[in-house]
Amino acid sequence: MRIEQLGAGEPAVAVVAAIHGDEPCGVTAIDRLLASDPPIEQPVKLIVANERALAAEQRYCEEDLNRTFPGDPDGPTHESRLAAELTAELEGCTTLALHSTQSYDEPFAIVERADGRSEGLARRLSVDAIVETGPFDDGRLFQSVETVVEVEAGYQGSVAAADNATRIVREFLRATGVLIDEPPLEPREHAVYRLDDVVPKTEAEEYEVYVSNFERVEAGDAFAAADGKRVVADEPFYPVLLSAYGYEDVFGYTAKKRDSSA
Repeated sequence: MRIEQLGAGEPAVAVVAAIHGDEPCGVTAIDRLLASDPPIEQPVKLIVANERALAAEQRYCEEDLNRTFPGDPDGPTHESRLAAELTAELEGCTTLALHSTQSYDEPFAIVERADGRSEGLARRLSVDAIVETGPFDDGRLFQSVETVVEVEAGYQGSVAAADNATRIVREFLRATGVLIDEPPLEPREHAVYRLDDVVPKTEAEEYEVYVSNFERVEAGDAFAAADGKRVVADEPFYPVLLSAYGYEDVFGYTAKKRDSSA
């Protein structure tokens, strides 16, 4: 785990990259921020988390770090021990965690509950939507940090994701009073989606997804397939993080749109 700091004193704000080693956009954003040497009003901690997985260009080494929090310092896997180290480093820090995805090309924010400080910070970021995890936060960073915003910055490995992450880091640091070069963005109205269920995968050689994330799927619509066998919606939903190969055992999630029946 690589830890950098801008500004003197004990940071109350942190940015975390490379929780997944195949998502390098946040590392680029942190390195660009360090190289720019911006004017700092209060200190910020900058963390590249899973360096071993990053070097291997794989999601994780032994288990998914973002399903392992709060971790165990004496745990049996690299990620369980790393989760405990990261939990300790982030104690008391308002945190931005940067990710990228195989499901959507524009940034969106993920919070544990869309009714508090995390949502307020997310509304000051230039993202397409806010997703509330609801009950689907087991083992995620939300288990270790009281105020955290995760941002999916775009497609994994893309230049656009790195550029989006770079912009969002600066917006987050303005919103938390770290950067003084520009005022924070005004709060924006974002659509809010609450995760409702997972969409499991059956074992297959080939997977397909027919729909776009955040666009309503109607009951009876075929939205995915496993070896050509179509998966049909039982009821209306909004797909979130839905992709053919983003996860090993699920396509992604169904969600309900806030102030909507589906």
